[in-house]
Amino acid sequence: MSTIQSINCTRFPLLLKCGLLQRLCSDTEADEQLPVPVALHDIPGGEEAFEICAKFCYGIAISISASNFVPAALAARFLRMTEHVAKGNLVSKLDTFFESCVLHGWRDSIAALQAAWRISGWSESRIVQPCVDSIVEKILLPPSQVAWSYTYTRPGYAKRPHQSVPKDWWTEDISELDIEVFRSVVSTVRATRMLPSPLIGEALHVYACKHLPDPLYTGGSANGHASQSQSSSFTAAAAAAEEALAKQRRVLETVVTMIPGDVGSVTGRFLLRLLRVANYVGASSSTRAQLIRQAGSQLDEAKAVDLLIPLPSDPQAYDVGAAEAVLEYFLAQFQRPAAPDERRRMSVAMEKVVRIFDEYLKTIALDSEFPIGKFIDLAECLPGIARSDHDGLYRAVDTYLKEHPDLSKADRKRLCRLIDCRKLSPDERAQAVSNDRMPLRTIVQLLFVEQERTIGAGGSHSVAPPDRASVDAVSRLAATGREDEAAAMDHRSDVHRPRRAGHEERAQGEAAAMTRSLSASTKTAARKDRTVEERGSRLRNK
Repeated sequence: MSTIQSINCTRFPLLLKCGLLQRLCSDTEADEQLPVPVALHDIPGGEEAFEICAKFCYGIAISISASNFVPAALAARFLRMTEHVAKGNLVSKLDTFFESCVLHGWRDSIAALQAAWRISGWSESRIVQPCVDSIVEKILLPPSQVAWSYTYTRPGYAKRPHQSVPKDWWTEDISELDIEVFRSVVSTVRATRMLPSPLIGEALHVYACKHLPDPLYTGGSANGHASQSQSSSFTAAAAAAEEALAKQRRVLETVVTMIPGDVGSVTGRFLLRLLRVANYVGASSSTRAQLIRQAGSQLDEAKAVDLLIPLPSDPQAYDVGAAEAVLEYFLAQFQRPAAPDERRRMSVAMEKVVRIFDEYLKTIALDSEFPIGKFIDLAECLPGIARSDHDGLYRAVDTYLKEHPDLSKADRKRLCRLIDCRKLSPDERAQAVSNDRMPLRTIVQLLFVEQERTIGAGGSHSVAPPDRASVDAVSRLAATGREDEAAAMDHRSDVHRPRRAGHEERAQGEAAAMTRSLSASTKTAARKDRTVEERGSRLRNK
């Protein structure tokens, strides 16, 4: 920026206090009676800062605050308004204001640091470093000694009565800093080792939430990449979008490098959020690999929605490969030797991850275009021994069948083979028996399991005999020719398999045999009940 000012060297107030103007005028060979044009280029702080300096020279009152201190100080030094030029000059007065006011204030130090960085970067060390030191000193103070105002907008915090200052009181205010300055402040704090790692992690979390929008809730890359596919008239918008992506990429990669290595310093949910952002902004492969490793080691802390990672090219579709990679790293932990206590902890974590992943499968199943082969591959990522029950898996499979009504008979069977009927709870088993989307073979298996459990219980009164409605359900399915309808759907499918002769007759025969077996079981249980009652009656008569 350039500021051009015509200055008459005989106008002493301005010349009297500006060493730069004195030198420029003394170097100019001109008539003393004529004005000498002087061009001042690239004054730090621009025209407003020069105006403050000019007003000071002419004795006009000026107002200095943390917001305009930095440009005024840089302009005054540029103009050489020092004590060597004139007593009580502007530079010395601004230095006194900086040390006595700016550095003593919390928000003033942050505002001055940010302004100095944006104008001159690290080159203005006379302002930047003292501000960093002042901010770090205040952060390291015990919360009980915090006597200044700060920003703290956690949900619900303002509605609760508080007797003390929260430990992370400083995190929101420093999130206003540019990433390079933020890293300097946090790195200095970490170097003292006076604050725990989770507190550093919380500062990173607050900063990332402020500067890195979550693609899952902001429409993913639709805002960033859509402009690039338009005509040349949108070149400027595309360039601006690409610049914004580059800035977010720089912020993300810096934040990831600052994550403490201590377990629990950040949450698994935060790591998966960063992985979504990394996918969106096109972060380096090393950054993504680090996030996958760390998120995998803390996958039990996540929720199913955290595994939904939008694709950069289509924000409505999800990158299941990234979610699969996170799960694989979690499972890899079980291949390493561990102490008994650690094994117990990992066993509890596995139970949580199974519930999370089955819920994730249910969400993925809602996509009507998601291929069945990929869905089965995802479901089989968890080893069979990991699932103590198959209730969540059954709900995911049922959701897939509901959203894909045109599946062939063969695909429906292949999908339902994922379910171990013996691992379904009684409620889910009862629901599955009456579920029209389940293949007949699966329902027959469910009824066999029910019969086995009844027989295994020895006909005790605590276990009810098989529900007659379940038996009727099998009879109806066999009688209404449901297999014929599935065969017609199979004919329309891309998957063609040779039909086996007498398949429908065998299915109906199995259903009839199952009905007879369950009926016999019911009668046997009833006869045992009557026998016990008769024996009791004879004993009472005796």
